[in-house]
Amino acid sequence: MNTPVDKSEFEALADFRYQLRRFMRFSELLTRRHGITNLQYLLLLQIKGFPGRDWALVGELAERLQAHQHGVVSLVSRCEKLGLVERRPGREDRRAVEVHLTATGESLTESIALHHREEVKLLGGVFRELATHLR
Repeated sequence: MNTPVDKSEFEALADFRYQLRRFMRFSELLTRRHGITNLQYLLLLQIKGFPGRDWALVGELAERLQAHQHGVVSLVSRCEKLGLVERRPGREDRRAVEVHLTATGESLTESIALHHREEVKLLGGVFRELATHLR
């Protein structure tokens, strides 16, 4: 049964979108201050945070970034030129390409993530608040 969305739900949804956008703007400014784009940081973060290992295949990164594989290949190339990532042949399938963070990429990812920590904690509260208002 579809019940109409009431005022409190609209308010919760609007606040959620506002807080989410606020976080994104904070992140964009932070990454810019560190000399990279937000998309480059997202790539580094997905490599560092990949479940079970500290590297990822290009196809896996495309899925995690919700992007086309050819776009991720270009993004990896740009990050490689900046010395943030390196490509290595696949361990199990030599045709596959593993993308690893370099020491510079590791350091930059850590620095940006530390700055994000408090903002992410605030967003956790926003998610909980939204969940209590939706029927």
